[in-house]
Amino acid sequence: MKHSPPQGAAAAPPARIDTLDSLREHLQWAIELEHATLPPYLCALYSLDPERNPEAVEVVGGVFVEEMLHLALAANLLNAVGGRPRLDTPTTLPPHPRRLPHGDRSLELSLVPFGADALEMFLRLERPAPPGAPAEGDDYETIGQFYTAIEQGLRALCDRLGERAVFSGDPAHQVNAGHFRHTAGRLIAVDGLDSALAALREIVEQGEGTSHGEVWDGDQDVFHPERDEVGHYYRFQELQAGRRYRRGDTPRSGPTGETISVDPTGVLPMRRDPRLDDHAPGSAIRTAQEEFNHTYCTLLHLLEQAFNGDPKQMADATGTMFALKGQAQALMRMPDGDGTTAGPTFDYVPPESR
Repeated sequence: MKHSPPQGAAAAPPARIDTLDSLREHLQWAIELEHATLPPYLCALYSLDPERNPEAVEVVGGVFVEEMLHLALAANLLNAVGGRPRLDTPTTLPPHPRRLPHGDRSLELSLVPFGADALEMFLRLERPAPPGAPAEGDDYETIGQFYTAIEQGLRALCDRLGERAVFSGDPAHQVNAGHFRHTAGRLIAVDGLDSALAALREIVEQGEGTSHGEVWDGDQDVFHPERDEVGHYYRFQELQAGRRYRRGDTPRSGPTGETISVDPTGVLPMRRDPRLDDHAPGSAIRTAQEEFNHTYCTLLHLLEQAFNGDPKQMADATGTMFALKGQAQALMRMPDGDGTTAGPTFDYVPPESR
């Protein structure tokens, strides 16, 4: 929760995005924000048995792919305004549990298997902004309020400096649809204010649905083209409620459509927030965790290269994702005591140690 100022003290005005440097800083925060969602989603996804929980795998896997899309969109936005996306840095991977970069301090992200705790965390993470909620560039309560602050900053800077001065980045650094697939969302190359606003809408609507209290995100369901797709928040509500949204449903009504089944016995019991220090150097679990960390940091390096002038590295990054999947699933099948299994730790590995 946010703390109120002492009685008699004026509340500090919200930080404004009123310079190009401030805009670039906030768009780098957006990259870090979108990345921060990936480790928790990966742990939940790879803990699921796809044969016993195919619907949960579709939901969590679909959200993960769209968060990767949002990461690419945030990088396109930063590149378009003359910034340089950074991912291969120690600040990208602080220990879990962790907070969202510059977000509400009451929200912690943990590495947990799929289940009630994971769903509560994902619902809190993807929660829509309340109607009329103010823009918040720092200590944001919802992701939508953070992106509204970026939108306001973009518009104000274009009004004051001119669109050409704001969008000064190299167009060759844009990752386009040819480099990113497997989602109903759009990967938008950003070259001016209109495309920048479209990229921001894509991120927010996939997370919390379209405006006016809709649960739908404007796309077709990538797994079931006959259905309209709901935003991330409402997909997790469907899993929690055991029912799908159908036409006529609203956020107030909740989902009233066909049932979704989740088999709790089809989930690997990964230890919460695993740590390397839980196991001795050279032990089987620690060695497997270290190998995963090497692979994950290689992925961050490839993505950073892709976002900084070498978009073809996206193909290598996709191949690295398949290696990560196998390593994570192998870890989650290694008994770790007290009825749990091991899991990935997502520790940063410096380039010279890879």
